Amino acid sequence: MAGVLDGQRAIVIGGGSGIGLGSARLLARDGAVVTLAGRTEDKLRDAQSTLATEGLDVGYAVCDALDAASVRAAVDAASDAERHLHIAVVVPGGGSVKPVLLFGDDEFDREVLQNVRPVYLLLKYAGRAMLRAGSGSFVAISSTAAVFSCRYLASYCAGKAAVDQLVRVAADELGRYGIRVNAVRPGLTRTPAVEGMFRNDAMIAGFLDQQAIPRSGEIDDMAQAVRHFAGPESSWTRPGSCFLRLPDQREAVLGDDG
Repeated sequence: MAGVLDGQRAIVIGGGSGIGLGSARLLARDGAVVTLAGRTEDKLRDAQSTLATEGLDVGYAVCDALDAASVRAAVDAASDAERHLHIAVVVPGGGSVKPVLLFGDDEFDREVLQNVRPVYLLLKYAGRAMLRAGSGSFVAISSTAAVFSCRYLASYCAGKAAVDQLVRVAADELGRYGIRVNAVRPGLTRTPAVEGMFRNDAMIAGFLDQQAIPRSGEIDDMAQAVRHFAGPESSWTRPGSCFLRLPDQREAVLGDDG
């Protein structure tokens, strides 16, 4: 039976585990041609094998999300013969846990960049491939830390806030070309990267006490949100924006390098 995403080309940076792998699974189940991307080839191969046991055939591309040439190559690998791409998901981020006054001067900058640069680079190169395709959906993984204060996570909060604003501006610019740009904001979600935090019962209890729904997030919660934004169900969904209109970008962008 045909899936709603049949034939659509998709890339998931950070697809080797956690939210990225969960998102790739749902995209592939609905027919997308998925390429997992990330820094560690062994992790990508393991993820590919895991999905294969579920009857899902995906590819992978080794990619450093902080390196422009690497991201561009991964987008090319995920695109079809006409260099068209339809879905792009980007997960990587992170930061140190420390008081705001104790960050090294350059350390803070690096950690903000660690959250923002992967989103921008994939947006740039996947967005160009979506322009060639005539439409597309870009989904960034942000965080509730973008809008709520989280003590001792200053660099992470600042980076994710920047991601949210980048998404808003890009959504405003690219919506006229049929390209949707959205972000998913997980709260505390059980993934391999934060499994140690879930062994701290007092911390988890304190977190849940502040939540309207008294449970932590699970990978599939986030993957379902990504799948919604990637698919036709969200065809009229985008962040709020202002309405300054500048000349058409399509000719300039595609004339630059196609």
